[in-house]
Amino acid sequence: MSATDPLRKLVGTEIGLSDWLTIDQDRIDRFAEVTGDHQWIHVDRERAAAGPFGITIAHGFLTLSLLPKLSSQRWLALPGVIGALNYGLDRVRFLTPVKCGARIRNRVKMLSLEDKGPGRTLITNESTMEIEGEAKPALVATTLVMVLSDASA
Repeated sequence: MSATDPLRKLVGTEIGLSDWLTIDQDRIDRFAEVTGDHQWIHVDRERAAAGPFGITIAHGFLTLSLLPKLSSQRWLALPGVIGALNYGLDRVRFLTPVKCGARIRNRVKMLSLEDKGPGRTLITNESTMEIEGEAKPALVATTLVMVLSDASA
């Protein structure tokens, strides 16, 4: 029996809903500094106030980068599981800008689980980054996680 066998029953179900996280200007500015993306819509409060959203907005990639922080890591608590690695993304769509001061959360649904050999299981999830009070999410992404387990467990 594989360490990840208990996860098989979760395929097709929601496996997690994160707490809300406020996206403030400090976080946006720090992301701009790290990435070098200082586009006015993100960092210039005065110009953004007169822009299409009336306020600065988070970088799309800032929102995307928060997926690991706001994702369910249920598999890490299973006996025999020794870690999980970001394996990539199959699809990402940015649907609604995240305005400065907005709160976001991530809703995770497990789409599939695939054995990749001794001690490796590939999990495909759908992550929907919701914005409090908005009808459409900030983004929807298909994420891949490689769960590593002790093959002898």
